[in-house]
Amino acid sequence: MFMKRFLLILLVVVACKNPELKEEENFPTPFEKSNGNQTPEYREIIDFYIELAREFPEINIQTMGPTDSGNPLHIVTFNEDGAFNFAKLRERNAIILINNGIHPGESDGIDATMQLFRDLAIQKIKSPRRTVIVTIPVYNIGGALYRNRHTRANQNGPEEYGFRGNARNYDLNRDFMKSDTQNAFSFAEIFHLIQPDFFIDNHVSNGADYQYTLTHLFTQHNKLGGKMGRYLNNDLIPELSDSLAAKNWDITPYVNVYNQVPDSGFSQFMDHARYSTGYTALWNTFGMMVETHMLKPYKKRVKGTYELMKSMITITEKNRDTIKKLKEEAVRASMASSFYLTGWKIDSTRVSNLNFKGYEADTITSEVTGYPRLSYDQTRPFTKEIPYYNHFSAGKRITVPESYIVPAGWYEVRKRMEANAVEFTEVSKDTTILAEVYYIESYKTFPYAYEGHYSHYNTQVTTVQDSVVLSKGDIVIPTAQPAIRYIMEALEPETTDSFFNWNFFDTVLQQKEGYSSYVFEDTAAQMLAKDSLLRKDFELKKTEDPVFAENPRAQLQWLFKKSVHYEKKHNRYPIYRIPKKKL
Repeated sequence: MFMKRFLLILLVVVACKNPELKEEENFPTPFEKSNGNQTPEYREIIDFYIELAREFPEINIQTMGPTDSGNPLHIVTFNEDGAFNFAKLRERNAIILINNGIHPGESDGIDATMQLFRDLAIQKIKSPRRTVIVTIPVYNIGGALYRNRHTRANQNGPEEYGFRGNARNYDLNRDFMKSDTQNAFSFAEIFHLIQPDFFIDNHVSNGADYQYTLTHLFTQHNKLGGKMGRYLNNDLIPELSDSLAAKNWDITPYVNVYNQVPDSGFSQFMDHARYSTGYTALWNTFGMMVETHMLKPYKKRVKGTYELMKSMITITEKNRDTIKKLKEEAVRASMASSFYLTGWKIDSTRVSNLNFKGYEADTITSEVTGYPRLSYDQTRPFTKEIPYYNHFSAGKRITVPESYIVPAGWYEVRKRMEANAVEFTEVSKDTTILAEVYYIESYKTFPYAYEGHYSHYNTQVTTVQDSVVLSKGDIVIPTAQPAIRYIMEALEPETTDSFFNWNFFDTVLQQKEGYSSYVFEDTAAQMLAKDSLLRKDFELKKTEDPVFAENPRAQLQWLFKKSVHYEKKHNRYPIYRIPKKKL
């Protein structure tokens, strides 16, 4: 530490001898050394932070878990006190986690955060006393290593950049819940080690054209819920907007429209648990994505991201006590809740207003296709009050059980529970219990591949009480723990990003045993002869459903499902619920 201080003093003395030399030029970033339109390669980024950590005791760099690229993630921490034990830091500090390079072509945050940490270290920025700042310098390392100049077709700089897909071509901002990648598992390790109070994920937007360089995409406040959600919407977001306005940086909510002028209003983006801020919200962490505008100059976008992060540090430092108290209360409230809310939809009865700064546009004839196309005119800016739909309501309330049972064979579920610090116990011996069992009643499946899956949606279940045989090695997951929201989102089939909807359990949807019609005909006839109620239901079905009445195969299948031969496991969801005892 003495040597680091000695070197710093020496560097400052040298700088003082040369009044033309700015203090930050002792540790210039590759972005600053360029023309403001270049971003560093992955190895340059890590080397920069290693150099800062060598020179400043307030900065620490730590190697973390693997990624699909074969390279490990890193975390870099700034703490004025030079201490880096997160368990102890949480006792008195708020912690901000900044994620960069999830889409490496959107490199604004990478360059802005390098400058931010350097400026904190050299005290160009006043060090926060009760806030610790942590960054993942580059999350998508595989994408960062795939450098090119062409894949960001609509983006104004930098000159060369990384690629959106990771080493296995996954979009990592769709992977937080399903965790198909090593990146996601390592992120979970980092997240639960740090347990941040505030999370920032730096991006670049696409879509419409407008005057703003900066837009924000905070986690949806109704979904975050309770006092935290109200504080986010009513206090924190306005405070950030005011802070940036005082520095002549306008900001607006993420413009959730494409190929049109947003003068008729738009809705807030719903960040489901697949997205970074949707995932962090499951742990009652305030979260936001910074979305700079793709058409603005790269240098300006980096500067805007830098100023936004500075403002968030100041706000967090000022409101440290409130932020930490709200999080603690939200964890307790989640654990005490009887219901989990899902199926979020826009509440069109509640409308906010934005004083929006956009550009007029014309519909002209395309020189390429000959058909009408949209053409924004930046010489015709406008400011209009427009509706903003940022209130959502839940379409479904799911009763929270006492616990879930996950049979040992579904080890991919267990792996994700372990990665996310979920508490559970193993069944010590074989036993039989009464549990709630779901049957998958209906679902729809997207017809195209999406992030390695043909995922389901609009899933509906029916519930039965049934005897369940538990085997040694099965796990019991209680819901009365801080991970409750993650557990419910993962294990309830009807949630948007459930493990069921991400195809973890598709094998139960396939009937494994069947029959030959010419043999089962005799069995079906015997069933109808012996069971008058069955025969009555069968005849009624034919009367009410003409298609069924003219389909012999469907009739046999209907009777087969009523027989003792039909497998009990078909469409039976293999995760069981132990309901809470009624008082």
